[in-house]
Amino acid sequence: MSPLARLPLLFFGMLALVAGVVAGLMRLSVTQIPLPEIASNWAWGHGILMIPAFFGTVISLERAVALARPWAYLAPLSAGLSGLALIVGLPIVIAQGFSILGGSILFAGSVLIFRQQTALYTATLTLGAFGWLAGSMAWLVSGLISPSVPWWMAFLILTIAGERLELTRYMPTPPRAQQFFGLLTGMILFGLTLAFWEESIGLKLYAFMLVLLAGWLLRYDIARRTIKQTGLTRFIAFCLMGGYLWLATGGVLGLMGGFESEAAGTALRDAALHSIFLGFVFSMILGHAPIIFPAIVRIRIPYHPIFYLPLIMLHITTLARFVTDFLPSSNVVISWHQLAGLGNAFALAIFILTMLLSVRKNPKKH
Repeated sequence: MSPLARLPLLFFGMLALVAGVVAGLMRLSVTQIPLPEIASNWAWGHGILMIPAFFGTVISLERAVALARPWAYLAPLSAGLSGLALIVGLPIVIAQGFSILGGSILFAGSVLIFRQQTALYTATLTLGAFGWLAGSMAWLVSGLISPSVPWWMAFLILTIAGERLELTRYMPTPPRAQQFFGLLTGMILFGLTLAFWEESIGLKLYAFMLVLLAGWLLRYDIARRTIKQTGLTRFIAFCLMGGYLWLATGGVLGLMGGFESEAAGTALRDAALHSIFLGFVFSMILGHAPIIFPAIVRIRIPYHPIFYLPLIMLHITTLARFVTDFLPSSNVVISWHQLAGLGNAFALAIFILTMLLSVRKNPKKH
């Protein structure tokens, strides 16, 4: 598929991102923007719009480009359509069906890549893709989002960890460290599976594995060396190292019960989920976007120091959100919490704007 033909798929993902951010602000009672009546359904679907719809589209589109098989593009198309179905208010089963289809195709493509190149990192990417599929199946079977969130979280975490593991070939990792990484990924899946029967035990085991995984990445990721370099390489390293600290933080909060369904609607769950989805995942997105998007649309995004602005904003506003989660409730604290959420949205908007301005000034294609 030509780079131009990929743009509509990317558009679906960006549409889900915008709707997901608006939904998040609605949940915080921040947005006063007049919205169509149908938007009232977005708030409860915030996580769906952000994870399988947006991240599913972007990740599977990147994988489809690498796989170079026409059928692989059905994964980002399905992910985008799942978000679109939710946005326009179609029956939930349609969004569920598209999400399952997208996860199935990404999983099949990942299995094919694993068979072509059998390695620990391709196995990790395959398990990550399975996380998307399993989470979507849990959503369909239970009719609830809560059981799906840890699986969708694993989809993103294992995808990122697998891609970072691939780069350790530039900084050879001891065999025992490689084996320990494999053990961690296996235990992550075991904890999630156990949670179907013993939620508390399974999710606490899962959370503990995330803390250990964050420690592994902090110790062995090549970013420990590249942070001493300059330009884009150093920027990516800062994104990674900061993100790993948030991953460890989210894991600790998960050990406190933040991932469990009983924590729904609590400050603990808000802090646990957003430590990972905002602090970790979006930090990774900011760092890798100048590489991922040129690979998809074949338009160069040159580095500029201004890229640090949305990164710093993201971490400051996520930290503010984290702190206000644990302060005694009051009108002032609620206002600061809402302001922090609004700051998260502004950080993402400024990030997209800086990317667009960078492309406009340097429109050369690869």
